[in-house]
Amino acid sequence: MRTPRFCPQCGGPDLQITRPAGDTHDRLTCQACGYIHYDNPKVITGCIIEQQGKYLLCQRAIPPQAGSWVLPAGFMENGETTEEAALREVWEESGVRADILSPYSIFSVPMINEVYIIFRALALEITDEYGPETATCRFFAPEDIPWEQIYYPAIRQILARYISERQAGIYGIYVGNDATGKIHFLK
Repeated sequence: MRTPRFCPQCGGPDLQITRPAGDTHDRLTCQACGYIHYDNPKVITGCIIEQQGKYLLCQRAIPPQAGSWVLPAGFMENGETTEEAALREVWEESGVRADILSPYSIFSVPMINEVYIIFRALALEITDEYGPETATCRFFAPEDIPWEQIYYPAIRQILARYISERQAGIYGIYVGNDATGKIHFLK
C-alpha cells in the first residue's frame, strides 16, 4: 500500500509519524484533522485443491518468481470473506470452480507483512481456462510434484503436511509463522 502524501480525510499536507494516544504503534497521522492512517498486513487466501489423489499447482507467468509453482492463491479484496477470496483466486488462477471443505493453515510472514489463509477444497469444475498470472496449471500426483520449484517454503511445508495427512485420513488446522518457525496444531 502506498503511503499517502495528503490526508485522505481533509486533504491537508501535514502528515507526521506520531504515536496516537492509547496506541501501541507509531502511525502516520494528519496534524490538521487527526486522521490516522493504518498500514496493516495483507491477507492472501488460497486452496489446496485435490482430485483423485492429485493436487493442483499453478505455474506463475508473472514476477515475482515467474516459472515457479504455487498453490492457487492471492490477495483478498475489500468486501470479500476469506472463503470468497480463496474461491475467486482459485478460479482466476486456475479456471477451477471449487468447494471449500475446511480451513487448513494460517501462516504469518511478519517480515513482509502478509498472512496466508489456506483452505482444503475439492474441484467441482475444471475449465482449463485461467488468467494472465498463470502460465499453466495442472494436477500432480505427490511423487510428481516439482517440490524444488515451489516458490515459497511455507507452501511446500503446508502441502507436504497435507499430503501425509490425506494418506492417514486425519486433518488438523495449523497456525504458524516464519519468524519463529513454530507451528501450532489445533483440533
